[in-house]
Amino acid sequence: MNGRDLVRSVKAVGSVGQGLRTVRAAWRRRRADAAGLPPRGAERARVPGPVQEVEPEPGGGIIRFGRAELRILVAVNGAVFWGWDGAGPEPSYALAGRCPEPDPRAVLEPDKDGGWRVVAERVTVAVSRHGAIEVRTPGGVALRRDLPPRWWEPVGGGPGRWMQRSDVAADARFFGLGGRASGPRLRDGTYRLWNTDPGHAFTPGDDPLYITMPVQLVVADAGTHLVFHDSSWDGTVTLREGEEGAGSGHDRAGTSELRMDGGPLRCWVMVGAPARVLLTWASLTGAAALPPAWALGHHHARWGFGSEQEVRRIVAGYEERDLPLDAVHLDIDHFDGHQVFTVDQDCFPKLPQLAEELRRDGIRLVSIVDPAVRAASGNAVYDSGTAEDAFVRDASGQVVEGVVWPGEAVFPDFTHARVREWWGGLYEERLGQGFSGFWHDMNEPTSFTAFGESTLPRSARHSLDGWGGDHREAHNVYALCMARAGYEGLRTLAPQERPFVFSRSGWAGMQRYGGTWSGDVITGWPGLRASLALVMGLGLCGVPYSGPDVGGFDGHPSPELYLRWFQLAAYLPLFRTHASLRAGRREPWEFGADVLEHARVALVERRRLLPYFVTLAHLARRTGAPYVRPLWWSAPEDRTLRDCEDTFLLGDCLLVAPVLDPGADRRAVQLPRGRWYDMATEQAYEGPAQVLVEAPLARIPVFARAGAVIPVRGDDGGLELEVWAPAPGRTGGGLVVPDGGDGWDEPEIERYVARRQGARVVVEREGEDGVSEPSHPVRVRGLTGRGTQT
Repeated sequence: MNGRDLVRSVKAVGSVGQGLRTVRAAWRRRRADAAGLPPRGAERARVPGPVQEVEPEPGGGIIRFGRAELRILVAVNGAVFWGWDGAGPEPSYALAGRCPEPDPRAVLEPDKDGGWRVVAERVTVAVSRHGAIEVRTPGGVALRRDLPPRWWEPVGGGPGRWMQRSDVAADARFFGLGGRASGPRLRDGTYRLWNTDPGHAFTPGDDPLYITMPVQLVVADAGTHLVFHDSSWDGTVTLREGEEGAGSGHDRAGTSELRMDGGPLRCWVMVGAPARVLLTWASLTGAAALPPAWALGHHHARWGFGSEQEVRRIVAGYEERDLPLDAVHLDIDHFDGHQVFTVDQDCFPKLPQLAEELRRDGIRLVSIVDPAVRAASGNAVYDSGTAEDAFVRDASGQVVEGVVWPGEAVFPDFTHARVREWWGGLYEERLGQGFSGFWHDMNEPTSFTAFGESTLPRSARHSLDGWGGDHREAHNVYALCMARAGYEGLRTLAPQERPFVFSRSGWAGMQRYGGTWSGDVITGWPGLRASLALVMGLGLCGVPYSGPDVGGFDGHPSPELYLRWFQLAAYLPLFRTHASLRAGRREPWEFGADVLEHARVALVERRRLLPYFVTLAHLARRTGAPYVRPLWWSAPEDRTLRDCEDTFLLGDCLLVAPVLDPGADRRAVQLPRGRWYDMATEQAYEGPAQVLVEAPLARIPVFARAGAVIPVRGDDGGLELEVWAPAPGRTGGGLVVPDGGDGWDEPEIERYVARRQGARVVVEREGEDGVSEPSHPVRVRGLTGRGTQT
């Protein structure tokens, strides 16, 4: 390591002593891997070879090749599974439960040229005689063709590498792969599958970040499909979009090449409309956790509140200016010496009393929780974890030590059920301090090192819930298992309340336990753009609840940048201001009187729309549909919408066009088919079209779909139906889920239909017994607005 590396490590962790610890940690990690990982020696390459025999099974069957075996299953929910060389759907950290039952109507039958195919109602899967797999629509149109895979296996045995190349339509667009700052549409390039703390405020060019998933959503004219390769090992995905009419008038297919360092070669594919695909994905990986209603309000956080007095000052600032506030987050500075599950009694001597006072005012306290435990006798968490044998060990049986904020630290093995139960019980201390929610940080997991990877040794051993393995396999699911520990512990400790957990890192299926946030996004206009990309991309991977640090994690945003970020976040699921210890302030009143008034408008509108966000949360849980959706959600065949990345749908009813560039007071907005109303002016526009609209500093353009029935908070605080007039001759409607805000009751979904009746709009509730009067007051908008433009 050179002097520059040492300086960088010292700067990252704040002291020379801590910097020297990171040097020792880096050498420890290197020695552990040298001793605990087998050297990579000679390898044998292998491909499946020709078909030898087949064995039908319910839902599909087994196809045996000369040097490999393939199992195909079509499940009752329409999802297709295949696994090579005996790989089955289980065990899997992604699946919510057991593999769904096979579809009894799916049939394995001979195909042309010596191949075979499985024919089901929603999909046909064709396998060539050399092992290529093609997924087709019921009409026979190919959506995806996976070429025969290739393995490289160590001559002396052990896990091998593998590669799978796939072709998609020339017009296809790629989305997903977890949280990618350069998205939501993924351009040509290589994307790594290894959860990573970049160690600095990231930009759209940084990859990978905290959440990576081998989950792709592919959208083409012929249809949409989601593909999930269920291996948690390190790997890369190289994407190349296709080209229509390439060469001599022929299309060039788009390609996706997946290379994994190990793990099973097994895959799930779901086809259909985007809503159906995400519903099927949710049925496999689990329903999204339902946040309490307060978690859908406005949160204020800062690394560096420092004391109860500062928290009170900030809360008083919101109250004095009549600004809605629903939660305050405490970062690591409220811990005693940065030790998790502790409180600095000098700076926060009466934390439970503070929490109770805030709660009476409708404000919840949220605590950060880090996985690293200070390795020191007398630390209650360390002592109890040692007695429980809870901490990750290396190949020689020694407890792995790293360096994080509290100094020398050890790491619980969350892939062990007993350890998860122990860790979940520790949240009793947090609840006793008055906290209502929890944000998991540093859980990639991160361990500071002066050089090399800032995580645990790859040779570190993990339980992996009984099947055993090392950190190469456990790394990407570590945060997922930590979230499970926290969520299940809170379910036990406070069974009447919905747990609120969100996590910086995670993997496929993390929505079962909560959501996420952007992590340390850079302060600047590129960071603002990346914020939207992350939320949209994660939603398409089945994680509906997320949001950015408003204003960026570091630096000093200009008043304009802060305001535009604030206005965007007011329409995202997690609406949180947050900043680092050395960054500028993030309170709205710190940016001048104009910004304060404009931010107030955004906060009041978010509070007004809270019943709509609650409804979207219930729908995400029941259907898998994200709150934030790309414009092509209902019309994936529209190529213009597929390429639009700066506008989004919020549920079915609203279209939001944030301002992502400096100095803009107007912007072009792409509208999908139908009539749309500017919510500020009630001007009506007909889509599909691109329109140029005003975007003053006071607001960003937001449109309501004609006919939409939107639940909002009325002037009296009760639920009201805001109805936007249907176009003449058309009807509309909407769904409403009235919810008390917490608890486990499953409210009934109320269905409303809106129709024109002369110059009036009639709204009725539809039920099993027919139609009835609405259950809530109705306010109609759009009837007296300015004329329609096309």
